[in-house]
Amino acid sequence: MDGFVIQGGLALEGKVKVHGAKNSILPVLAASLLNRSREPIRLVKVPDLHDVKAMLKILTRLGAVVTADGEDIILRTDQVDCFHIPEQLMREMRSSIFLMGPLLGRLGKASMCYPGGCAIGNRPIDLHLQGLQALGAIIEEKDGFINARGKLKGGEVYLSYPSVGATENLIMAGVLARGKTVIHNAAREPEIIDLQNFLNTIGAQVEGAGSSTVTVTGVPEVGGGCYRVYPDRIVAGTYMIAAVITGGTVTVEEIIPGHLEAVTGLLLEAGISVESGDNWITVHGGPARAVSRVEIYPYPGIPTDLQPPLMTMLSLARGKSLVVENVFPRRFRHVAGLNKMGARISLQGNRALIQGVTRLRGAAVEATDLRAGAALVLAGLAARGETVVYGRQYIERGYENLDLVLNSLGARVEPVTLSLQGLEAQHA
Repeated sequence: MDGFVIQGGLALEGKVKVHGAKNSILPVLAASLLNRSREPIRLVKVPDLHDVKAMLKILTRLGAVVTADGEDIILRTDQVDCFHIPEQLMREMRSSIFLMGPLLGRLGKASMCYPGGCAIGNRPIDLHLQGLQALGAIIEEKDGFINARGKLKGGEVYLSYPSVGATENLIMAGVLARGKTVIHNAAREPEIIDLQNFLNTIGAQVEGAGSSTVTVTGVPEVGGGCYRVYPDRIVAGTYMIAAVITGGTVTVEEIIPGHLEAVTGLLLEAGISVESGDNWITVHGGPARAVSRVEIYPYPGIPTDLQPPLMTMLSLARGKSLVVENVFPRRFRHVAGLNKMGARISLQGNRALIQGVTRLRGAAVEATDLRAGAALVLAGLAARGETVVYGRQYIERGYENLDLVLNSLGARVEPVTLSLQGLEAQHA
């Protein structure tokens, strides 16, 4: 099993640039299927992530031609005529559900099994399906598979919850639909604005992203174009938190500070010194103080994807903190690993009560999902002795060259292939 071996106790110092957002590039890649013209789409500086590779494999299977040009990806999708996604590829990541909207919009058909991805609690796709039905899709579910068909037409969609994935799927479905699609109670995350900007670059008519109402006016066709997605605010936040827990000073560059206001506010509340400019944030680490109550909400709240790393920080804060997870109430699989390393965290429903400790200790722990893995790597940076985090494949779904970036800041992180039995014996 692949993992990371981390020598803890070293303060991180320096500057780091942030790659493109995983949560932007995946729907943008899916949206490329809407282009029936012979004009290519060039995506600039695409992050080298496992999920990106998985999405490109799916696009290739559907008939797209994918060409790498350095860090850029060139997509030619004029020959796409397949509407069925193989089960094995579908189960590699949850974001594959994004393909249903553009496939329906382009071909009038889509067939896939339920998506896979990280196990962070229930993430039903009912809102996706209900929204597509409101636009005229006929959907049949049988034996774990979803078959959809129908020529889409604009309509009013009311989301009972501001789901990011459902909002993005419905935006893409509306691009080639007849008439106007209005999505009410839409999610407001920056990645939705990113998707809108990309779609409008290739000829769509989308407006309102970033607000609770998004309007898509259907067009007969879209074409090619060149686009670069937003920097990854979750990766940026992870490196900011790493500075705090190691007592170092880290400047995160090539970011959009406004996307991180909720995180910056929490760090300030915890007594951490933070500076920012047009496209950078500097965090001066040091002992954080506890935060009495941290509520995890959709944007513009504190993002659920940073909840696990923030819990690592609060595990080392002075005093008691309470974290309330309002997005994925069961997203606490990292807690067992943190407690194994000496944290004092107790769970009750969607709440985590954290009693800060002065130091964590190295241990062999498991990354059960992407963000849990990041939290455990951060814990290893701050721990006394050696920490082994196995399940590296989860972490590489969303962090490009995490070990190299951390090592450039002064950490000692080594990717290795691990024997689970040997590690358990070593760290028992």
